[in-house]
Amino acid sequence: MSMQKLRVEKIGGTTMSRFGEVLDNVILRDKNDIYNRIYVVSAYSGITNELLEHKKTGLPGIYQAFSENEDYEPAMVKLKEKLCALNQSFAAIGLDVATADRFVCERIAFAVNILKSMENVLSSGYVNRTEVLLAARELLSSIGEMHSAFNSSNILQNLGYNATFVDLSGWQDKRERTIDQRIKENFKELDPSTTICVATGYTKGSEGIMREFDRGYSEVTFSKIAVLLGAAEAVIHKEYHLCSGDPMIIGEEKVHPICNTNFDVADQLADVGMEAIHPKASKPLETAGIAIRIKNAFDPSHTGTLITKEYICPKSKTEVITGSNAVTCVEIHDTRMVGEVGFDMQIMKILLDHRISYINKATNANTIDVVIYEKDCTAELLRDMREHFENVVTQNVAIVCAIGSNIAKPGILAKATKALANSAINILTVSQTSRQTNMQFTMNREHFVQAQKALHHALCETDE
Repeated sequence: MSMQKLRVEKIGGTTMSRFGEVLDNVILRDKNDIYNRIYVVSAYSGITNELLEHKKTGLPGIYQAFSENEDYEPAMVKLKEKLCALNQSFAAIGLDVATADRFVCERIAFAVNILKSMENVLSSGYVNRTEVLLAARELLSSIGEMHSAFNSSNILQNLGYNATFVDLSGWQDKRERTIDQRIKENFKELDPSTTICVATGYTKGSEGIMREFDRGYSEVTFSKIAVLLGAAEAVIHKEYHLCSGDPMIIGEEKVHPICNTNFDVADQLADVGMEAIHPKASKPLETAGIAIRIKNAFDPSHTGTLITKEYICPKSKTEVITGSNAVTCVEIHDTRMVGEVGFDMQIMKILLDHRISYINKATNANTIDVVIYEKDCTAELLRDMREHFENVVTQNVAIVCAIGSNIAKPGILAKATKALANSAINILTVSQTSRQTNMQFTMNREHFVQAQKALHHALCETDE
């Protein structure tokens, strides 16, 4: 079959929860062009949070109860009831509720049986606890995507379309397959030009998709399918546009969608938590030369944001203001640092041992500031730091960034710092590499919102 027209399209969880609109705006919008599409779907909004833990707050879910040897079965029963209630809510748009309920109840019952077996194995003391817990996390995470993908294909079938549920979860499949092998095997006999393929965002593989990618696994599945099948374009449907700033902070009337950008900018956004796409999912697409399009599923007439490798904005300008107020500045002050070759390697080694990636690093003669996510600033990390260095202090801060594919213009840094100064915001650290795609400002956390407003007004709402 020809893959020249093939698009692989990812639909996020919040968007999936409004599936009736997804049908109208995305899947069936052009009745004459519904095939040559593979839809990779996330679990409905909030379901993976209940199965694992809340992605933003860390509030524990079923996995935490299992890992701490607590009674998780009542939570699984509650989840089953919630998923069946979700099924009922889709009856009006074509879901066969009885079939969907039977499907999800079977999957949950199977998962509970596997978890009980894992409990017995753990209690024996003969196995590596970490390996079993990783397997449990894989098992639990697959439930949400199986549910939403099955429902989506069932609705399409009941509406009279040829649709196929592509179950990459490996449910009850005892054969060992890598992630790539499973994807190839599942799509080997399918022809997307004659059927609407709806695939699970979770893929079971011998290497474990959660080991390396954790909660980014659905975008990794999406990326791998696009690369392995040679898609012409990879599309991500969200509930919002990729904009010049957060409309909830800046105001909807002041921000504007970004129409074009490049993979470098996408990486910069992901580094501070504003993920257009998970960086480990975007790299294979970038290497394969497959463009990514970010679309607002609820504004279907807009072409969205096209991310390509080659794009450079023809005019020097800031494309987006973003940041995070969930970061901590770890200040390492040590008088032995002056002129000491490789001193900061000791800091990097400790971060590596704790599997922590820093966002920003600022240095002078005897001080190194490292900005990391607050959730990573554990007592164990600080203990190890203080064992090696004279003085280690922390401060919960915010980081705000001005990002663009072409911000190399004299005076732009001065304009940004002036805007912050005019808003009475003290800059704790500032960073910009010679590539000049991202100006990063660290400040007191209380200034997080005002800093974004000030920078957006100065750099995105006026002629630079």
